Amino acid sequence: MTTAIQNELRTLLARARQLDGELVEGATPLADSVIRPLAAAVGEIDSAASEPEPGEPQSRLWELAKDATRLRVGNDQPELLEAVAALQHLACVFASDEEVLTARIAELTEIQGVSPTHIDVSPDGPYLVTNPEQLTNWLGEPVRTFPQMALCRCGASEMKPLCDGSHARIGFSGAKDPERVPDRLDTYPGVGMTITDNRGICAHSGFCTDRVPTAFRATEEPFVAPSGARADELTAAVRACPSGALGSPQVVLPHRDPAIEVSKDGPYRITGGVPLDGDDAREHYSLCRCGQSRNKPFCSGMHYYVEFRDPPLSEEPSLYEWAGGLPALTRMTKIFYGKYVAQDDLLAPLFARMSPDHPERVAAWMTETFGGPQLYTEQYGGYDHMVAEHAGKALTEQWRARWAQLISRAADDAGLPRDPEFRAAFAAYVEWGSRIAVENSQPGANPPPHMPVPRWWWVCNATPGSRISALAPKAEQSAVLPSAGEPIGFAEHIKPLFREMDRKSMSWVFDLWSHDDVTQHADGILARLRQGSMPCDGAWPAEHVDAFEAWIKDGCPA
Repeated sequence: MTTAIQNELRTLLARARQLDGELVEGATPLADSVIRPLAAAVGEIDSAASEPEPGEPQSRLWELAKDATRLRVGNDQPELLEAVAALQHLACVFASDEEVLTARIAELTEIQGVSPTHIDVSPDGPYLVTNPEQLTNWLGEPVRTFPQMALCRCGASEMKPLCDGSHARIGFSGAKDPERVPDRLDTYPGVGMTITDNRGICAHSGFCTDRVPTAFRATEEPFVAPSGARADELTAAVRACPSGALGSPQVVLPHRDPAIEVSKDGPYRITGGVPLDGDDAREHYSLCRCGQSRNKPFCSGMHYYVEFRDPPLSEEPSLYEWAGGLPALTRMTKIFYGKYVAQDDLLAPLFARMSPDHPERVAAWMTETFGGPQLYTEQYGGYDHMVAEHAGKALTEQWRARWAQLISRAADDAGLPRDPEFRAAFAAYVEWGSRIAVENSQPGANPPPHMPVPRWWWVCNATPGSRISALAPKAEQSAVLPSAGEPIGFAEHIKPLFREMDRKSMSWVFDLWSHDDVTQHADGILARLRQGSMPCDGAWPAEHVDAFEAWIKDGCPA
């Protein structure tokens, strides 16, 4: 590093220290993510004292982000890239509105310069992503990107997927485990196809074993039996393998734009040939996100064993969220049209001339219908376009019934949820939507124009968690009953008697954690408790029922 660059880094560090704590009252947003890496970049040399800069902290932050980005050009020092990523993010967080945000990202992109997406792995630190083209969450929804980003790989960041400097606080190590599975390519010749497999980089996502268990055997050796499935099934498994462990000389991978998917409770899935530390030989690979992989930076499946978790779904998830978002629905539609429709004597002629992206279009329609982003409306023209696609085709009941039957099989193959609540809503929509399509396709049909894309919901409010599964272990109550002579109260004694599953199972009527609701329905609740019909997984102990009755006699105090 030249003396001039080191002096500029010291200046940036001094300015960052002045800003520390000024942006958010009581907080120090720059301490771990900006000041620490900048200090490391200049060898922990204290910055020279300088006069405070004029202006509001947020405007000073924006100027600091631009100056740091200018210094980053041509300088790939990991500590600087980490600090630049944090500054760009913070400067955009404090943009006053969407227009200012867009302008700031454009200006930072111009300063940094356009170059192909690439990822550098910071030693014992984050993934440093330069010019990401596409970053999505596990639902397929876009995550805001900046020209320089630092993605967490220690698993401890409070702002996942972005790095917040936690790796330094917890002493994260990016070293590989010497006991890891060796990096070795095994070859398995088969009747119709040869499969290669590298257990050393497998992320254990289960896409192969779950979908083609006759060829990829989780509990048998050898793991790969290449003659155990059709060539199209093997090809699909190789293409779907997110880690790149599976391959075949007979399989040509499709062209994909550079993209990063933040998978649910799992690794980053990289596609499109994004170079990693300068190596551009991999079209796709999986990078550890929990910090516990034995083969860092690649995922080794340890997130399953350490129970790495992202924030849970919303309390009342949409069908779109519960299904697994756009990736899951696209997986289902591709299986449906590629496997079931293509070999069905009734449906194959009907869809013989469908567009190459037809599976993606149907997935986009279901995404919007099931409560997700308005993808079909924005990309394909919404309701009017869907009606026009069916107009005049004179679809028959036989076609419709077969379509409904096979889409359910594809949902099974794609791993969509099998719980009764989701499948009831899914089947209800398939029946409703397919019958509407038949109706709209008849000669002389006059469907109402300019309608919105329908939004489908859970059937009769039968949402996940509203019913206690017969296979679920019985949950114990954590209530503490009042001692002799102690006044009984709702918040302290009665509310804890009702478990979260009890609350969900009755949410369609009233809220068991609401004092007003329970007071209003107290007599009815008591009657069912005495009968033993509430809760539905077993009667309350007599002392709990007596406490509830005593609370009623005391006037239902809060």
